[in-house]
Amino acid sequence: MTGQWIQIETKKGDSFSGYFALPKTGKGPGIVLCQEIFGVNAYIQSIADHYAEEGYVVLAPDLFWRIEPGIKLGYTEKDFERAFELFGQFDTDTGMEDITECVKALRSRSEIIGKIGALGFCLGGRLAYLAAARSGVDCAVAYYGVTIDDYLNEAVNISVPMTLHFAENDQYAPPATVIKIQDALREHKNTNIHTYPQVDHGFSRTGSNHFHKTTADLAHQRSISLFRKSMG
Repeated sequence: MTGQWIQIETKKGDSFSGYFALPKTGKGPGIVLCQEIFGVNAYIQSIADHYAEEGYVVLAPDLFWRIEPGIKLGYTEKDFERAFELFGQFDTDTGMEDITECVKALRSRSEIIGKIGALGFCLGGRLAYLAAARSGVDCAVAYYGVTIDDYLNEAVNISVPMTLHFAENDQYAPPATVIKIQDALREHKNTNIHTYPQVDHGFSRTGSNHFHKTTADLAHQRSISLFRKSMG
């Protein structure tokens, strides 16, 4: 990993950590990277590094810090059990306050040139969608976001470009749920929703049993396209 850990202050005076990755130029548009249920582990850090290579300043906050700071799980059966425990304990509204603080923190940094986007996977996909509604980001990309359909009433607060990626075989965001999301966002002309056939939740995560390189590459191209168009 090539990034470093920094501290982000909350409006109450607490602080939490985030993995911070810079492009070679040292400057660029910003991305708040919202984690999966496994914490800011090696995979999420590698995503941050990858987008830094693409020219973005990336901050991946530790969104489980209020439950237990520094969660970095792997993918064993025991890790999955712990991850779902953390998912159940996570408070979305408080987490969104932390993401909003991250957006503000990035905007105040000298490394940022231009705009800020949100990117998220799984739980983070839901949070990236909500960042478009609540946190003042300029665009958002969500991979297989879970329970976005529980927050469709917030679509009226979204005016920025979004790209949402879903897997056809995903039990956590099944086709009926994706149709609900498509219907709710039908009037959002700058939102693109892609469903990928014959792949499952986590298709973009290297090391996952569901990893599918061709699909992951296509989704990444579409994600980068949105960020390039929206932020440069």
